[in-house]
Amino acid sequence: MSSPALLRVVMLCAVSALATLRSHPLAAAEPAGTLSDDPAAQLVGRLDLERYKATIKGLTRFGDRRQGTDRNRAAIDWIESQLHAYGCADVARLRYAYSPEQKRKPSGPPVAQGAPQGGGRFRGQRAPIGVNDDPQRQPDAKLRALDSQPSTPGEREEIYCTKTGSTHPNEMYIVGAHMDGIGWGEAANDDGSGTALVMELARVFSSPDVQTERSIRFALWNNEETGLDGAYAYVEQRARLQGIESPPGSGRYPEPRWLGMVQHDMVLFDHGMPRAGGTLSPAQRPEADVNIEFQSQAKQAEGAQNLAWAFYAANEAYATDYPASVGPHMTNTDSTPFMDLVPAVSVRENERGIQIGAGWDPHWHQPTDVYATFSDADFRLGLNAAQTTLGAIARLAGTSLNSHPQR
Repeated sequence: MSSPALLRVVMLCAVSALATLRSHPLAAAEPAGTLSDDPAAQLVGRLDLERYKATIKGLTRFGDRRQGTDRNRAAIDWIESQLHAYGCADVARLRYAYSPEQKRKPSGPPVAQGAPQGGGRFRGQRAPIGVNDDPQRQPDAKLRALDSQPSTPGEREEIYCTKTGSTHPNEMYIVGAHMDGIGWGEAANDDGSGTALVMELARVFSSPDVQTERSIRFALWNNEETGLDGAYAYVEQRARLQGIESPPGSGRYPEPRWLGMVQHDMVLFDHGMPRAGGTLSPAQRPEADVNIEFQSQAKQAEGAQNLAWAFYAANEAYATDYPASVGPHMTNTDSTPFMDLVPAVSVRENERGIQIGAGWDPHWHQPTDVYATFSDADFRLGLNAAQTTLGAIARLAGTSLNSHPQR
């Protein structure tokens, strides 16, 4: 395609996206703090920075939670106990087998020459990236010992719970994050930050006074770091069960029909582009934002873009500190297995391909991905991501508050 033709396509896409945003029913939201009668605003108010931090801290007790280890299994048990304590309904585990030799689909669409997987083009400074496999780079001997058990093939488990819709129990939004990590750290950001976000939303939506018209599933995937295997296993086992009433006439739908899927994968660290020497600012940048990505090459791209703009509008209405941005290059995260089947987006700290892939987060898969690395400004970015998703899902699922709740 010639440069002028490409420019015309880009301009048309931008105009179309802007029109979509302006016409979207969620785009005319009032500013946060003026919606005293808005259930979504009231639920967002139940999120708390210290509680979010405490949930991340709880996850880091299990080190990097590498799949196929005792620490991974212990973390799953702890997550399950927390979900039960929150009052979550239908807490369940999905089981599947994993072996390093198994081959799955590529985790992104075809890429242009010189571009990271999933599209997008690098610009500006880049810093070295990679996965740390050297235990000696972890200076904390106790953490090094905790992370030392190697992964072994075999059965895997991941956990989810469900808020059942009151009027449309056969329709569902999936809210997910992966609980496993690598790199000889604590996987505090990748992806303790996303896991804690999903757990906090499960807690809020499980309050006895909260009612939703549509169902919401809170899923904590395993095996993301090996190639999205846990999310692929979920799709393989449960996609065909969508919308089937079981038993017939019961009004129960073990797998409601998917309306949308949102993944949270690293939501704390947006310190900007690497400097010329490869270093980054030690402080969260004032212009940090919540990145909402869809995949423009997915079969469900149009619906995914609309979903992304709905999240953008929810950020405008409910996020307290950081704005949102929307991009078309979602890739390499657990929303990928869903993206051709249902509108899917990811929420994260930076664009996955052209920013994380260019070294914008020096703690990615490194021994420095520990709780102590991050400041309150970093944790607050994660809280704003939680506010964004909670507000969007509360609106989309049709949430109301019952002044006389019953268990």
